[in-house]
Amino acid sequence: MSRIRYSRRLPAAALAAGLALALAACGGSSKTSADGAAPSAAADQLDPNADLTKQSLNITIWDGYSPKDLPQRVKQNPKLGFDVKVAIHDTNEMAMAKLTAGGDSGIDVAFVSGQYAQALNEQGLLEPLHPELIPNLANLYPEAAQLSFDKGNKFAVPYTWGTTGICYRTDMVKTPPTSWNDILDPPADLRGKITMMTTERWLALPALKQLGYSINTTDDQQLAQAKDLLLKAKKTLLAYDDTTFGDKLDKGEAAMVEAWDGWCPTTNPKIKFVVPKEGSDLWSDTMVIMKTSKNKEAAHAFINFILDPSVHSWVAENILYKVPNKAAMDLVFKNDADLVAKNTPLQMNPAELLQGESIVDLGEASTKYTRLAQEIAANQ
Repeated sequence: MSRIRYSRRLPAAALAAGLALALAACGGSSKTSADGAAPSAAADQLDPNADLTKQSLNITIWDGYSPKDLPQRVKQNPKLGFDVKVAIHDTNEMAMAKLTAGGDSGIDVAFVSGQYAQALNEQGLLEPLHPELIPNLANLYPEAAQLSFDKGNKFAVPYTWGTTGICYRTDMVKTPPTSWNDILDPPADLRGKITMMTTERWLALPALKQLGYSINTTDDQQLAQAKDLLLKAKKTLLAYDDTTFGDKLDKGEAAMVEAWDGWCPTTNPKIKFVVPKEGSDLWSDTMVIMKTSKNKEAAHAFINFILDPSVHSWVAENILYKVPNKAAMDLVFKNDADLVAKNTPLQMNPAELLQGESIVDLGEASTKYTRLAQEIAANQ
């Protein structure tokens, strides 16, 4: 299987304003119900027997994050039969700009990371899910309903999930890493051979976890302490790298890197992945339905199609990210045992993932992380 590279979290530019402010500026409603879900038409206003061939879908997703023939597979499916047009976004920020520009974005289904789905819902821009139209929700692990940004899967269906840790070469690292401090304050022989991420929340993650703080903290003193650690660490790095750190490891240019689990190339027997003892995150990318969609029955049917094990398993097989779909992962373990054996992050179970802390939307306080990243980047 080939690994597909895409910039899922790499920001096009540092956010100049908090996500909540950006959403408010575009006129999104902030009304939500008591359980956190945005108000919606009653479920009986969606027709479970609607002629889907008379509907069509526009989706926005990261490049390489679904099969290239997905529109054809939907069109040719006798239970679906509708047209799907795919728009590509490079980053969450790019998707949010499209979805929050005001009025109808023209997008029916959007793929965005969990904290961004939360932000969209808090502004009243999402259609609450109608579970009766998505029977394949039963394929999800029970743990998939425990994600902090959307407990109970009220407005977002998890598409992928994973964690962040240390990816390292066993032939270049004398003592296997066990702590975030191994990256933040490495031994002399590893200085200049380590990379960290620049994406705002993941730049801060190692320092915050090392200090024993939440990755969702908004406490100024805690963030200042994290900044001090990150500035010291910067002097020891080979580079900041959000996309090619796996290649650097493969070539021996780097010995140890901060990495998303699916991007740690453990197919190389000299490379291993570990979650530090201080803990890490639990990230998830999701599928959401826009409230402005005029094709909500087709949108639900599309998500249901994605959750079919034969469809959803493609993700784990091709981009090496775990999916929160038990039936799909069972299929991968059955049909691709060698792939799973060579890619140890695929072996992590939901209970292990749930030990991580879910990243949530911080509203206006997200500017604190933007400012932190800018200050680290500007320091020489």
